[in-house]
Amino acid sequence: MRDEALPTVTAICRALIEQIDSGLLPAAGKLPAERRLSELFDTTRITLREALTQLEAQGLIYREERRGWFVSPPRLLYNPLVRSHFHEMVAGQNRVPATEVISARQVPASPAICAHLELPALSSVYQIRRARRVDGRLVLYVEHYLNPAYFPGILDCDLRQSLTDLYASRYDIRYGRVRFDMVPTALHGEAAAALRVAEGSPALRITRINRDQHGRIIDCDLEFWRHDAIHVSVEVPD
Repeated sequence: MRDEALPTVTAICRALIEQIDSGLLPAAGKLPAERRLSELFDTTRITLREALTQLEAQGLIYREERRGWFVSPPRLLYNPLVRSHFHEMVAGQNRVPATEVISARQVPASPAICAHLELPALSSVYQIRRARRVDGRLVLYVEHYLNPAYFPGILDCDLRQSLTDLYASRYDIRYGRVRFDMVPTALHGEAAAALRVAEGSPALRITRINRDQHGRIIDCDLEFWRHDAIHVSVEVPD
């Protein structure tokens, strides 16, 4: 970008932030089309896109493929130390959760999944791929990998519901110790398509390896959150 365009980018960012902070551009509200914004600010689409990209990086706005730009809603508070499932966590913050099942099948386990689940080479696992919404907005793509030995027939169940509840009601299995790994990442193709964003968009990847009440490793989750969708907050007790 040319140096002379930088003040324009700063001015656009400042103007849009003021509109968002004042509530004139409400949370989840759609921004005008890029052509309209470039005319409003008397600038080029390239300069405007740079400003919008900066605001997206700050988590203030987001873009959906073929739909345009929107103001980001409040982030969801996420405490990995609290034992609750997605629907319970979202509803507990007076938001509306929803889950869509993308696929559910038995597949060969990759070396990484074998390592996570402590399975031998050439094992197969149940893979459940789901997309999850908060207030209608796609925020999370997750791949669940289950050890089939513990969950016979689970692929025939309604997998839109909480797996936590399904494990307890059908298999008398409850989560015990859990390991979390969190790293910033870029969305791969399947995750990006599920969330309707461009491949390579920023995200937070959370890997959860779950044991049951007997200490057995039963499943692992690979979660890909939109980077502007959650606020990880942990308070460690005395």
